[in-house]
Amino acid sequence: MAPDASSVRSTERLDANIPGAFPNLLAPSQASITTHQTSLSQTLYERRAEYTRPRNVRIKVGTWNTAAQKGTEQDVGEWFISGKGVEEAIAGYGVADPGPHSEGSRESVASQEARHAKHTPTIPHNDAGAVPGADEIDIYALGLQEIVDITSASEALRPYSDPSNANKWKASLAAALPQGYQLVSEQQLIGLWLVIYASPDVFPQIKNVSTTSVGTGLMGYMGNKGAVTTRIVLGETTRLVFINSHLAAGADKASLDRRIWDTAQINSRTRFDPIVDSLGSSQTTGEGLGEEEFAFWFGDLNYRLEGMPGDDVRRLLTVHTKDMDHEEEGRASTSADSGYGEDTHDAVPLPPELDPASLQTTITSLLPHDELHQQMKAGKAFHDGWQEGPIRFLPSYKYDVGKVGVFDSSEKRRCPSWCDRILYRTRASKQRYDAKVKEQEEARKRDQEMKAKGMDLPGDDDVLYDYDPDTDGDTYDDYDENEDPEPEPITTKDDLSAEILLEYYTTHMRILSSDHKPLDAVFSLKYDAVVPDLKTAIHGEVARELDRQENEGRPSIAVVVDRATGSSSAEDTNKTDSSFEGVDFGDVKFTKSKKRNITIANTGRVPATFGFADRPVDHEQQAGAFPPWLSVTFDREPDKLDKPQPDDIHQHFTLEPADVVNVELKLKIESLDAVRNFNEGDSVLDEVLVLRVENGRDHFLPLRAHWLQSTLARTVDKLIRIPEGGIRKLQHQIPSREEVKWSAPRELFRLTDAIEDLTERTLAEWEMTKSEGEKGPWQDNAGWPFVRSHSKTVVDADDREDELADLYDALDCDTPFADAFNQETRSKEKVEMLAEVLLTFLSSLVDGIITKSLWEKLEESITTREKSKQHISSDDEKMAVLEILTTAPNHNASFFLIISFLQNIANQVTEVFKPKPHTPRTSTELPASPQAKVRRRTLSKVPEVAIRQLIVKNYAVAFADVLFRCKEEAKIREKEKAIRKERMVRVIELFIGGDS
Repeated sequence: MAPDASSVRSTERLDANIPGAFPNLLAPSQASITTHQTSLSQTLYERRAEYTRPRNVRIKVGTWNTAAQKGTEQDVGEWFISGKGVEEAIAGYGVADPGPHSEGSRESVASQEARHAKHTPTIPHNDAGAVPGADEIDIYALGLQEIVDITSASEALRPYSDPSNANKWKASLAAALPQGYQLVSEQQLIGLWLVIYASPDVFPQIKNVSTTSVGTGLMGYMGNKGAVTTRIVLGETTRLVFINSHLAAGADKASLDRRIWDTAQINSRTRFDPIVDSLGSSQTTGEGLGEEEFAFWFGDLNYRLEGMPGDDVRRLLTVHTKDMDHEEEGRASTSADSGYGEDTHDAVPLPPELDPASLQTTITSLLPHDELHQQMKAGKAFHDGWQEGPIRFLPSYKYDVGKVGVFDSSEKRRCPSWCDRILYRTRASKQRYDAKVKEQEEARKRDQEMKAKGMDLPGDDDVLYDYDPDTDGDTYDDYDENEDPEPEPITTKDDLSAEILLEYYTTHMRILSSDHKPLDAVFSLKYDAVVPDLKTAIHGEVARELDRQENEGRPSIAVVVDRATGSSSAEDTNKTDSSFEGVDFGDVKFTKSKKRNITIANTGRVPATFGFADRPVDHEQQAGAFPPWLSVTFDREPDKLDKPQPDDIHQHFTLEPADVVNVELKLKIESLDAVRNFNEGDSVLDEVLVLRVENGRDHFLPLRAHWLQSTLARTVDKLIRIPEGGIRKLQHQIPSREEVKWSAPRELFRLTDAIEDLTERTLAEWEMTKSEGEKGPWQDNAGWPFVRSHSKTVVDADDREDELADLYDALDCDTPFADAFNQETRSKEKVEMLAEVLLTFLSSLVDGIITKSLWEKLEESITTREKSKQHISSDDEKMAVLEILTTAPNHNASFFLIISFLQNIANQVTEVFKPKPHTPRTSTELPASPQAKVRRRTLSKVPEVAIRQLIVKNYAVAFADVLFRCKEEAKIREKEKAIRKERMVRVIELFIGGDS
């Protein structure tokens, strides 16, 4: 059978409510998911060496305070990307002096300073670049300060950052970057700007980019001072953090304290987004500073030379810059002073740190006064694992704009200082610091415990463990300005290896457009990177193995549909779909049972406890494990439970491994409301049962059937238009409203004719075959064959179910009722079954024989007479009823067809009670009246008349419930219902002849 709308609805509803469908398995519980994910993550972590490979990248970090000078953006691409503007002789760590330039060499300092203008680049002409750049660098991280005038109150107090200021800088960088480099992140806070670019090879390896900012300026929160920060994850294993900060300015003690406060605020208030791996799992709940593998803190930190006269420092440093006007001579002289020149007389060159006239000696003498070094040593700032490369370059601040080596010549004549810095920290150095702090804290506690115990110590102020929180910490004591950095290996959070090496740390002296000289540093980073394809493959392998292990230890069942019961009758042949994985009941009729069998087997290694759970239902369906038209029977008793079980499982059954249980599913439609919905297509025979396994997975069992149209639950107006052949022959065709075929429903003609014939035959057979003293059913029941006797149905449903269902089928198909009966069925049983069919048919009519509107008019007429206490004859009462019924001709014809039929049946049954001619007349015993309570004194003294009165009364009461329709009133009282029922009975009695 081709899939119909019912099967489509089932699938859609299932997909909408529960993930998966039969025979797939439902996802496990949330607790099981969490445990499974934890185990999966742990196993994947243990195999990380299989999906990681070593990678090398070079990172260039740059910083520049542009002092809000116009035209500075024209220089940024050349010095930062191309490595230009370095004065090699006094450049810094990693930059070697190439010696005198060849003909056509770089522009001289004098020429460069002479052509300086605000709207042209200041990079010296013919500069080949002395620091790695272009495609030699994989990641560029640039931090700028004061890209807007932060001294302006309107800028400093602005509640937002104007992104247009950064666009000109991006344009300059984009023009200088090699093709294919892409923007990784950008973050701005007023005048602070941090931007990161990556090469085409590295960009796909960067994930989980998170940017943030912390304002520490005015009122402690404004953005004229503070930091912008970016966190990236490289290769899914290595966290990199870049911090561009601008700390409080000033050379006094208060300014120094404010710088320390700024640093602490940036450390405590910086938070990043959670990290999510390539498989969609969140690895963190948000991180702060200190949890990364490598961090780079750079910017205008504003630390000065403490206690140094500015004029003395300028004179001391000018010695090394004065000859730059004559570049060739100055280069040779400076090279000799710095120990980098070659001795043509084979003399051993003097190392710079031993030459009292060298730049390095001068720098070494000044660095002990550097406030940053002092605070690191004192444990007040940047003491928790931060380090800096060797400083072998001139201070970056403060110069006259447009000059290469002229220090501040203004009235303030500021002392030159290394304000601009690039620091870095590894995970290993941070861990060493944390371990040392912990050790010192434990030592302090031990000292206090010993003092509390009154132990004698060497002196009142002496302790066994010397600890000073102001000076102890990871200090700068071991710093050696002349010591070259060594590669520092670390272990990542994932226990993978990484290594960092500082290659260059230099300043670009030949940049003239700001009073700060830009700095940059180049780092070589080696790390273990995740290979996504390898990780995905291993993840799948681990997941499958964990599933296998989990499934072996969990209850597991299999549900098998018995295909032998898939088509239990000839009418279902070729109508079931073999590809359907559920239970297909085939064609279904009213009251006709359909049975199917399934087998449930324990296919696991442990006992399995299961039961049917509540179905996924929508608002139009009834809740519960089964739909109302389905009953389920197991071939064993359910478990006896000692403790409460979940409410959604209604019966529990336990199977041992390899054990099975057989289940019978029985479908039977008996509700007239359901018939109406099925006829109209408002409901479909399409459901999904949920078989729940404790500590296991749910199984879904789809059910479906095909409803065969029925004449039940129709309207009189519909039925009188159905031609011969019945409702099914009509095949859903809608005849024209003018094509009325019958004065009353054909089904009424057929049923009443058949019941009259069978009643006459039944009474005749009884007269001929009865034994002496034997009573017919009518002698014990005045309502026979329409009224139930002794609280039982007139037909034993278990014995006569198939015959009764075939009678309804014959009614629907317009086939002879005789074909529905078995040969051994007696006439009495046949007439009782047909009577039940008639009553069911009448009660199923949507509009009824007497419609709501007709009954309203009838009841109004009756009520009026009752209130007026008007007594009229029975004939006048009939005429009043007829006047109202004639307004609905088809309903009127149907009513009088039934009245005529009931009169004939009453006459036939009454005739049985009449004494035969020439027989002595004795007192006749009255039959029981199961349907209506009748007082004996109200009956006629003539036995035959009294019997007919009882029969009519019982018939009237029985048919009053099925002929009339009235408005449903929620608050109607029982007494009013009884009065209404009496009025309906009275109308039927009038026409059957109950008053005779």
